[in-house]
Amino acid sequence: MNDYCAAIDFGTNTARLLIARSSPTGIIPVRIEREVVRLGGGFTDEHGLSAEAWDRGLACLHRFSEVIAECGVKRIRASATSAVRDAVNGPAFVATVRQETGINLVVINGDDEARLTLRGVLSGLNSAHDTLAVLDVGGGSTEFTVSSGGIPIFIKSMPIGVVRLTEGFPAPAEMIGRVSSVLDQLEKELALAGVSVSGAFELVGTAGTATTIAAIKLEMVDYDYRKVNNVSVSRSDISAIFRRLSCLTPLERLSIKGMEKGREDLIIAGLVITTSVMDRFGFGSLKISDFGLLEGLALSDEDSV
Repeated sequence: MNDYCAAIDFGTNTARLLIARSSPTGIIPVRIEREVVRLGGGFTDEHGLSAEAWDRGLACLHRFSEVIAECGVKRIRASATSAVRDAVNGPAFVATVRQETGINLVVINGDDEARLTLRGVLSGLNSAHDTLAVLDVGGGSTEFTVSSGGIPIFIKSMPIGVVRLTEGFPAPAEMIGRVSSVLDQLEKELALAGVSVSGAFELVGTAGTATTIAAIKLEMVDYDYRKVNNVSVSRSDISAIFRRLSCLTPLERLSIKGMEKGREDLIIAGLVITTSVMDRFGFGSLKISDFGLLEGLALSDEDSV
């Protein structure tokens, strides 16, 4: 019997599995699996998850369950986020997953997602800024969290994510307009909460858009989370990446070192969200965290997710 635990972050675009063991300083990764499932692809308010996305997601979780069994893991903490929580057939999907794979997917809300993500991010940071802003650009939603002394003081889950933006607002100008209106509301809520955000804060980006920015900046052929975690990328470098990718078709973007297959059509939406947030609050750089919700789940108590 080992002391391994498994965490699954089953997101709107990417599914990730972490098998780790406990240590006095936190967790030590033993095995990491990831798959671009695009669970939110073809999502509709009327039908929820599309049949194709359902099948992709279920197949992925069957594979994850086999890896978990192979490693002899007994403690599993699995979460589903925006796509499943917003889908009318979400409960049916969760029930099917439990019946067929034995994995109990817990559907978490945006606030819980942000709290768990913050815990994961903090566990991997190499700096100790008292005040942080964490930007978690997901497939279906984007979480913006302000923390002080490691405690969240403001959380906002915004209905903009890379899959939702790409499929709902295909023209870049439409994307920018949609993101701008959502950030207007974010600013109002920050003011009502008495929280002032400025470029003097450290902005930390987590999830696929942020790690892809770092991977492209580093021209990585094979992704290595240890090289990506804690890399800082300037706003001007992000602009250069944005301009470079905007001139290419999705297929052509796959030739760029650092571009993960499955993100080639979504990265523009992610860059629009990221640069819009940076410009709105005056952030000059983005620190990249490979740690996030997945690690937060692994560090959490059994009854907290």
